[in-house]
Amino acid sequence: MADQGFTSVPGVGASQREPKEKPGPLEYLRRWPLRVIVGATLVFLYLPLITLMVFSFNTSRRNVVWQGFTTDWYVKAFNNESLLQAFVNSLTIAFFCTIISVVLGALAAVMLWRFRFPGKTVIEGGMALPIVVPEICMGVAMLVFFARVMPWPMGMPWPLNLGAITIAHISFAFPFVATVVRARLASFNRELEEAAKDLGASEWRTFWDVLVPHMQPGLIAGALLAFTLSLDDFVITFFTAGPDTITFPVKVYSMLRFSVTPEVNAASTILIVVTVILTAVGLQMQNNNEAKDKKA
Repeated sequence: MADQGFTSVPGVGASQREPKEKPGPLEYLRRWPLRVIVGATLVFLYLPLITLMVFSFNTSRRNVVWQGFTTDWYVKAFNNESLLQAFVNSLTIAFFCTIISVVLGALAAVMLWRFRFPGKTVIEGGMALPIVVPEICMGVAMLVFFARVMPWPMGMPWPLNLGAITIAHISFAFPFVATVVRARLASFNRELEEAAKDLGASEWRTFWDVLVPHMQPGLIAGALLAFTLSLDDFVITFFTAGPDTITFPVKVYSMLRFSVTPEVNAASTILIVVTVILTAVGLQMQNNNEAKDKKA
């Protein structure tokens, strides 16, 4: 009988047998309980979304009864002018929110990472508030702010009429960017800056050519996070939107107040697909940058 924990090799004595390789605790392909847990988690996360997308092709207006396949609801959704305008508003707000949040978040991350100054702890705590405060509280705060402190002018041309919502989105999005970028800066070797300055590089040149390339993966991740948070936000937008500044999530909510129809499912599916595509593009850009860094 072969010794427990060893494999038999023909022509080799018991003292020369090699020990059997045991799977590690996180070896996915060799531990079936881990595969079951991962599979159940994926089903729990994505089955509701898949169900929504499937029923967006249902011929029946009753969303819980499947009767056949059709794309009429997508045609109806694309012909809905108010829905398309809301979608364009959401993309515009998310675009400006992402650009400004990345700039502010990157500068805030560099400031908190590099400098020591009085009140630094207070500033760090203040930047964390939009992350930990419930969204309903942020929405009410923004409503009071734009109603009493800084009323946003009504009747302005597009896209200036989206200014209040854009400012509200930036206020809760850029702390996420700052957190991600600061985590990236923790692995930066400051001797690279000193070497660049010794070679005659100015402060701005050192920042742009040495620090920013190291921050780039964090900037991309922060931009994806800010864009997704802005595009999908409902609560804060609901409190700051006006009658002529409806966004896509608010429009879908107004459609849901009557009934959950395949048209609502089609509109939601469009938003999901757009978010997934943009996220995939951003992750691919990040992977390409990491591959270039490894080759360099």
